[in-house]
Amino acid sequence: MSLEVKILGSNAAAPAHHRNQSSQIVRVQNQTFLVDCGESTQIQAKKFGIRIGKINHIMISHLHGDHYYGLMGLLSTMHLYGRETRLAIYGPPGLSEIISLQLRYSETSLNFDIDFHELTPGGSDVIFENPHLTVSTFPLNHRIPCSAFLFQEKPKRRRINKNVLKEEIPPVHINALKDGKDVLDEEGNVRYSNEIYTLPPRPSFSYAYCSDTKYDESIAEQIKGIDMLYHESTFTKEFVDRAHATFHSTAEEAAIIAKKAGVGKLLLGHFSNRYKDLSPLLAEAKSVFKNSALAIEGETFIVDE
Repeated sequence: MSLEVKILGSNAAAPAHHRNQSSQIVRVQNQTFLVDCGESTQIQAKKFGIRIGKINHIMISHLHGDHYYGLMGLLSTMHLYGRETRLAIYGPPGLSEIISLQLRYSETSLNFDIDFHELTPGGSDVIFENPHLTVSTFPLNHRIPCSAFLFQEKPKRRRINKNVLKEEIPPVHINALKDGKDVLDEEGNVRYSNEIYTLPPRPSFSYAYCSDTKYDESIAEQIKGIDMLYHESTFTKEFVDRAHATFHSTAEEAAIIAKKAGVGKLLLGHFSNRYKDLSPLLAEAKSVFKNSALAIEGETFIVDE
């Protein structure tokens, strides 16, 4: 199993330099998550081959327009395409009212139901869970309530050591070994020792999306050791005062967080319109944290075994 991140938009505030506002697709098995939904998200989805009917969940980090102004257009298109499958939306207080008001005054009744999950401002909650994956939130330091989203694969099962176990055994015994149990014979003696016949589980993947935030070292503990981090990097360090005044971060600060947290890879995004050329932001981040990359629209980043 793997986690796939497709960048649909990575600009801040307004579209510029052929970049659009924040939005990305996160795929894990048969679950497709849309994380933030800036203006033109549905256009970007079509451009990059994303079937919007396959989106199971929409997560909105906060109520600044560049993170959700594309939502009503997307919902309307889903309706026009005849969607009937329920859709889960996770967002801050007020988002449900915004959606309801626009539907009411346009006299629109969607073909599908929305399960709305209100995020707790300043809280850390598990908002999605299945047998393989957990998605949770934690607060970011922004001008208005803003949530990060943390995707964590649950611990994998142990692996059969094929170099030791060469004979055919019933699937029930295989499952017991993978679950960390010994297999006993009819007299209660150990027939297959889990310690001998299995290998440790492969590492589980993890990914965090930190949209808009002032530099805040406290989040390093929340994302400690994760495989991949998306962290906003609106400015270069020469504009650090501007970054702090607007509750944003520099590329250097994003890299410092990545280094302190010991993450595997850093994705930079939420770029200011002042940067047509993004190479200065990447160079700044790489000077602190080598495994940094730009969240370029249309690119896919994969975390797997």
